[in-house]
Amino acid sequence: MADQLPPSGSEESLIEFPCYFPIKVMGKNVDGFAQTISNLLVQMSPKFNPSSMEMRPSKAGNYLGLTCKVWVNNKTELDEIYRTLSTHPMVSVVL
Repeated sequence: MADQLPPSGSEESLIEFPCYFPIKVMGKNVDGFAQTISNLLVQMSPKFNPSSMEMRPSKAGNYLGLTCKVWVNNKTELDEIYRTLSTHPMVSVVL
């Protein structure tokens, strides 16, 4: 019976927590976008270091992609960060 599935409702994660997890955030390249995202992440993940955020403008310069490494203790924290970023009006995509 080694190939039994885990009980329904249990979630196994491929991510080992706690860890630094890279999150990519994309939004329109407007004044304050990177600072706003940085402020949100510092509130949700106090170990987030804003100076580690990587910024890449789109080819035409209309959008800005941010790669942010956030410290998360568990899947619940990671999910909350994704939910908060995804619903922010300045954010177009979170990966």
